[in-house]
Amino acid sequence: MARAFLASRGWIAVSGPDASDFLQGLITTDLDTLEPGQSAPGALLTPQGKIMFFFMISKSDDGFLIETDSDTIDALTKRLTMYKLRAKVDIAKRNETGATVVWGETQPEGSATDLRFGKAGIELYRLPGGHGSADGYDALRAEAGVPEAGLDFALQDAFPHDILFDKSGGVSFKKGCYVGQEVVSRMQHRSTARRRLVTVAADTDLPATATEIRTGGKVIGTLGTVAGRKGLAIIRIDRAGAAMAAGTPIFAGETPVTVTLPAWSGLEFITAESED
Repeated sequence: MARAFLASRGWIAVSGPDASDFLQGLITTDLDTLEPGQSAPGALLTPQGKIMFFFMISKSDDGFLIETDSDTIDALTKRLTMYKLRAKVDIAKRNETGATVVWGETQPEGSATDLRFGKAGIELYRLPGGHGSADGYDALRAEAGVPEAGLDFALQDAFPHDILFDKSGGVSFKKGCYVGQEVVSRMQHRSTARRRLVTVAADTDLPATATEIRTGGKVIGTLGTVAGRKGLAIIRIDRAGAAMAAGTPIFAGETPVTVTLPAWSGLEFITAESED
């Protein structure tokens, strides 16, 4: 049994008769498929299709509950309010500070199952508030292939495909229009995604977050989450695939590493390097 407290999380309540339609036309998640007691990844994109805000979303008794980083909660609240116009929607920050995540034990009352970890066969639950430390959570994310904004990617710099949203249920290709949808759909239909989240492993402790990952003299990505000898990174999987096929080593700084696509993604490395 384990649990961790994430102090840098906050909560936004979106309620009212138009809450579902309002959010459905804005964010990447398909709310029509979201069941009570589930917490799904989601994003509000720029018109160019990059992730402006990253969050988890679940259903509440009177609408939806959004969990996001406390550093961006005011900006996200303001952005949602800007889109509100005449919709019958209430958007308000909740009083709870932080979030508790629980795994390896019975689901706590009032929590929601994190669908991202479920892809990796891990039952993890999220709920507002709590106390304690975040020990163990980053290691679990590295094991499961679950990224975090700020550590693994910068907001307004990553596409949903980069962080495996197309595989984790964070983006829908069937629900219709939302902000940035055209760009994301084009990437999906043309299969042009080359930057992907991978697990990074080494025989010794990995270097610090933001260390460049290189192979054959080329930078293919940057190290994100680090938890001892395992971590996460978004890399060019065509360049990594070509390197592995040729037997060329891959390094994070000076440390030799192996890179692996999460098994649940169903993806494989591309062995022909793209020119772009």
